[in-house]
Amino acid sequence: MPDTTPTGLTRLAFGGDYNPEQWPESVWHEDVRLMREAGVTMVSVGIFSWALLEPTPGTYEFGWLDRLLDLLHEHGIRVDLGTPTVAPPAWFYRAHPDALPVTADGTRYEFGSRGAICHSNAGYRAAAAAITTALAERYGAHPALALWHVHNEYGVPVSACYCDSCAAHFRRWLAGTYGTVDELNEAWGTAFWGQRYTDFGQINPPRATPTVGNPAQALDYKRFADATLRENFRMERDILHRLSPGIPVTTNFMTALSQCDSIDYWAWGREVDLVTNDHYLITDGRRTHVNLAMAADLTRSVAGGAPWLLLEHSTSGVNWQPRNPAKAPGQMARNSLAHVARGSDGAMFFQWRQSRRGAEKFHSAMLPHGGTDTRVWREVVELGASLDSLSPIRGTRTQADVAVLWDWHSWWAQNLQWRPSEDHDPRERADAFYEALYDRHLTVDFAHPEADLSRYPLVVVPALYLMTEAAGNNLEEYVENGGTLVVSYFSGIVDEHDAVHEGPYPGALRDVLGLTVEEFSPLLKGERVRITGPDGSELSGDVWTEFVVPRGAETVWTYADGLTAGHPAITRHRHGEGSAWYVSTRLDVHGLDALLGWAADDAGIAPRADLPRDVEVVCRAGESGAFLFAINHSALDAKVPLEAHGTELLTGEGAAGHLGVPAGAVRVVRLDD
Repeated sequence: MPDTTPTGLTRLAFGGDYNPEQWPESVWHEDVRLMREAGVTMVSVGIFSWALLEPTPGTYEFGWLDRLLDLLHEHGIRVDLGTPTVAPPAWFYRAHPDALPVTADGTRYEFGSRGAICHSNAGYRAAAAAITTALAERYGAHPALALWHVHNEYGVPVSACYCDSCAAHFRRWLAGTYGTVDELNEAWGTAFWGQRYTDFGQINPPRATPTVGNPAQALDYKRFADATLRENFRMERDILHRLSPGIPVTTNFMTALSQCDSIDYWAWGREVDLVTNDHYLITDGRRTHVNLAMAADLTRSVAGGAPWLLLEHSTSGVNWQPRNPAKAPGQMARNSLAHVARGSDGAMFFQWRQSRRGAEKFHSAMLPHGGTDTRVWREVVELGASLDSLSPIRGTRTQADVAVLWDWHSWWAQNLQWRPSEDHDPRERADAFYEALYDRHLTVDFAHPEADLSRYPLVVVPALYLMTEAAGNNLEEYVENGGTLVVSYFSGIVDEHDAVHEGPYPGALRDVLGLTVEEFSPLLKGERVRITGPDGSELSGDVWTEFVVPRGAETVWTYADGLTAGHPAITRHRHGEGSAWYVSTRLDVHGLDALLGWAADDAGIAPRADLPRDVEVVCRAGESGAFLFAINHSALDAKVPLEAHGTELLTGEGAAGHLGVPAGAVRVVRLDD
């Protein structure tokens, strides 16, 4: 079996995408010298190099890559070697114009960007297999090789194609999934609007239609598109495993919920040897460090709690948002070490040397246009030294307090057309609940709804519109055995085929929540409702209300106005040894904090009021010891209480009682036994 960590890497991974083909070969020696100065331990190579490696069909030019890998090896720099299958050459598209993807409205994309691929295309699959085989045969045993990097960011920018090749592939996938067309008709509910099929050959992808199409068909096409990408990944991975045994194979994920919604990362996490992730801050005015923490926690969860690797982020500003501010002094290190705190065994960047040409020339890099006499470069060198001092944490695991349930299939289904309110955004609810937990200084694991939840005292369900019967049974068992569950509105409504569970809402969650919902009552834009507690205090909600009927649950808070006035707004159901909370409106920040405070009390989680806001405290532990990360995202110096003595690894100072963390700084304490 391949290793699950980069081969030969004895320290944390530090480096970035290296694209030397953009520069004269005379620059390479300067690059390697500066990499050594910065403390670089690994670089990613060859991701977009297909046109140089195979300039004409079947003719390979490896000389430049031979010299590059030998040079990197000579200077002790490990290599994450890419298969360049995200960017086929121009000659390939001239020979296979049908490999360019087609949109749902019939538009065929053109060559000239990246990721313009129909993944069902036989010509593409053959060409991808050939270049992967050639690379593995030549470099599979190269002494610099630490990791294989297949493709790049699957699903970005094209996740699905709607051409005739995909239509034929989709029909084969459906036949394999359902067996008979009668089973498909039942699952898709094709009796509605007279859509019944008598043969798989009658089925096409969900292309443009006069009005809304079949939601079950659209949901299955998302599954098919994701499965097709995974087929191609597995094809390349298996070639690499066969020809380069022992070297781990990965592909870079984009788990941040805002950046890639077309991939089921629970499924992908089982296919790679090492989970890696790319993360870029969305600078929209919100607290970017909270989304960063969320992405890191989700990536670690996809890795099953094991260490993972941040394979790309930015040293400063990016180039693809409407406005691209620079990172503040110290923010790059703070961002990097926040990922490390939450499980990454390193911090890699896009890219090493900033490009002079092309679409990403204004994207920041480790070595900027301004060279070494720049703030970014000085911070890069400082970060390299910091990561070197943190080498003892390699292989340790981040310790979580609570679980948040998330399922990409539910997200896909929720975002289809014709739902009760377009203002209900499942990602917004996930963000909001996560931020409320973050502000209570609780470290989060994400979990699949059917996963074992027994080790978590508190489980939160921010938005799971689609929930299988098995998931509902799993949550009921969790609560019966003493767990505390918090569920937000419009969850448990449909099964895996987007069919409403038989009986009253909320379907799969009726029994564990001890209630039914007679009717949804979404609010108009700008409308708000008041909800009152038994002591007369008030909370506020918007977007959504429901007519909730308790069936064993107690009413904790009640709607005070609006159409649902007098009906329960927040309930608690004592079920078995545990309890299940339900909130039927969109609470604001204050309301979410209150709700999670009550649930945390039920779960026996002590409040952490002694930790300041925006001071992140996370623990990693393993055979090499226990490590406490304190990351101060605020503008004020902070003190973090310590329950044990230890040594601060970045300064070498002893730590006891309280740990001082200057504004904007990071401290990492190795705790004594």
